[in-house]
Amino acid sequence: MKTVTYLFFSLYFISLISAQQLTPATPQDYLVSVKNILKTKFPNNKTINLVFHGHSVPSGYWANSEVHTLQSYPYLLLKRLKEQYPYAVINIILTSIGGEWSTKGEKRFITDVLPHKPDVVFIDYALNDLGIGLRQSKVAWASMIEAAQAKGIKVILLTPSPDQRQAIADAKSPLSQHAQQIRNLAREYQVGLADPYQRFVQIVNEQGGIRNYMSHINHPNEKGHALIADELFKWFQ
Repeated sequence: MKTVTYLFFSLYFISLISAQQLTPATPQDYLVSVKNILKTKFPNNKTINLVFHGHSVPSGYWANSEVHTLQSYPYLLLKRLKEQYPYAVINIILTSIGGEWSTKGEKRFITDVLPHKPDVVFIDYALNDLGIGLRQSKVAWASMIEAAQAKGIKVILLTPSPDQRQAIADAKSPLSQHAQQIRNLAREYQVGLADPYQRFVQIVNEQGGIRNYMSHINHPNEKGHALIADELFKWFQ
């Protein structure tokens, strides 16, 4: 009996140590295969499909329900990518829906995202997931990550852009907790992590606020979207 108990606790502590040693993917190596294709010239190149799955922010919504597609971060990222990779053919594909949270996005991941045969999927739901809480959103995000990984698709998780009703510099605020949960998921699944939330927190601490980056109470303007695009671009440099 003592031997069984000892073995159980040994395995338990080994699993804890292993979990602590997990780290998110790194920009240096995670998208090497994608970057190699982006560098390839015709006729040996192939189209790269970048799919953005989430809510109103990647969809390009600003104030007054206006949709500024070309000033949103997926297309600002495209501009940066084309400057870096002039020979690349890149599709920007939006499967994001304004007002949606991750539990709904998870239900249509198989039907709406995977058929596009993405090379990289970007997941951005945390801002709206305030409405469903940490537990439900964690299950939904994990399900989407696993579905992508089962197909060999690279995944980059995004921490949220700000909601000006939230004290984002407070680590205990609900939105900060969602940001931390996303960081933990990236570590657990060893996928990519873009952390614009931390950048916005830094701006709050240095400048006292983020109003200059926002078009609306919880929608970035072009300057805010450019900050998010910068965080994503790090994965392609």
